[in-house]
Amino acid sequence: MALKQEGASIKDIAEKLKLTNYTKNIDLADCFIKVRDINRPALQLTGFYDHFDSNRIQLIGMVEYAYLNGQHDENERHEIYKKLFSNHIPAVIVCRGLEPEKNFLEEAEKAGTPVLGTSRATSQFEAALINVLSYELAPTTTIHGVLVDVYGEGLLITGESGIGKSEAALELVRRGHRLVADDVVEIRRVNDTTLIGTSPAITKYLIELRGIGIIDVKSLYGVECVKDTQTIDLVIQLEDWHRDTDYDRLGLDDEYIEILGQKVVCHSLPIRPGRNLAIICETAAVNHRQKKMGYNAAAELYKRVQENIVGASKEIK
Repeated sequence: MALKQEGASIKDIAEKLKLTNYTKNIDLADCFIKVRDINRPALQLTGFYDHFDSNRIQLIGMVEYAYLNGQHDENERHEIYKKLFSNHIPAVIVCRGLEPEKNFLEEAEKAGTPVLGTSRATSQFEAALINVLSYELAPTTTIHGVLVDVYGEGLLITGESGIGKSEAALELVRRGHRLVADDVVEIRRVNDTTLIGTSPAITKYLIELRGIGIIDVKSLYGVECVKDTQTIDLVIQLEDWHRDTDYDRLGLDDEYIEILGQKVVCHSLPIRPGRNLAIICETAAVNHRQKKMGYNAAAELYKRVQENIVGASKEIK
């Protein structure tokens, strides 16, 4: 398992949000943002820079634009721009299709700060930007395994190489479920409760089957059998079956694995000839979904056993 935490490229953000680049002389690929929070520099435009977090992307909306152009002459605005860009902010985005003036762009290019634009309303765009930054800047790790969407549940299948992860995933695909990633799964913790899994671009939609080679699931089975991203809800750990090992047969108490500080329910599944891995994995996913809906079959069995014991005790008395 490899963990990484890097800044997000301003170029990638601009492409995802379809932003216009007003500073053509600045290469967006060389600009990065490292914090998820954003700021609207209302107080800063008045000269108040106490507690100003200069690491955030700055949004200019109608209010900021009207304040600058309605109450200041050109020289005053120029001084405000100089002060703003002297703080080495990572980027400025102007909303509502408003055009930044020449002095603004000149000071931005001197400071090496890209200025981007969008026609979307400020509050609407702000929500979209926060969503993109949360994803791009989320703590990330890679895990050797297979990720499949089974009835809407993200099933991460792990285990040693050659144990049958890819074969189980292929059978799940043939049963109508969707492949997200094979061999390597990139996982992001986008918030305190959600893990999102994706496939590296180089192996997207591909499965390796030992003895056959690489197959393209999208081409063979259609676009309905693949998916780009999926939340990780359940982990199935495949392992060789050992006669002397005591395996859980009731499932009263859930076991967990920790991924990026987030606990995920994990089932250890012993592999033995004759066991249909795909059906077992499918059943585990449905059972997990049922537990989230409030019904636990193991707890129900335990309840019935206790009731029988109590009833038998009363009859003896």
